[in-house]
Amino acid sequence: MNLKILGRLAGVLALTASLAGCIDMTAELEVKSETAGKATTTMTMGKEFYPMIKQMAEAPDAKTDEAFCKDEGDVLVENADGSATCTSVKEGDLTALSSPDSPTEDATYTVVSPGVVRVAFKTENMSGEVTKDQDEQTKAMMQQYFAGHTATIRIKGKKITDTNMTLSADGTSSEIVIPFTALFDGTANLPAELYAVVDTN
Repeated sequence: MNLKILGRLAGVLALTASLAGCIDMTAELEVKSETAGKATTTMTMGKEFYPMIKQMAEAPDAKTDEAFCKDEGDVLVENADGSATCTSVKEGDLTALSSPDSPTEDATYTVVSPGVVRVAFKTENMSGEVTKDQDEQTKAMMQQYFAGHTATIRIKGKKITDTNMTLSADGTSSEIVIPFTALFDGTANLPAELYAVVDTN
């Protein structure tokens, strides 16, 4: 799961001291065939934080690499409650979906039999990604800001035949919901990889 944008936003968050609540993030990968799929990343930024980020992004000296929902293909929806939701969708060859800076760049794909694909996310780089290069004071602030917010990884397809995540009732998706605070402090207790085997036949 690509958490790099959260790492950049963490630096912006460190400039404030009164925000409570920031971002919930979902990375969803739909496997459509042995070679094709769709990756969707959704981030919702809370109403306490989005107006400030919007104002900073509109400043003359704003840095584009710290902007929210400014990458090519991003779709921004400003919600009635003052929050904002950014959705990024990439569709095509599975290898392209795991290219650098894609929503699912950490995913690997293995064809285990005709029409059956095993999707796996390595977890070794997940914990600590958001607070990487931050000092202890900033890390503590991040814990406060992101308390109660989560990152969700979801793999879906015609039928999930095996997974180490939570299987949906209809058997077409599996997911894990991870508190950001557990990623920050290393208590997420994740397996070496999160996986699902998808039968597209």
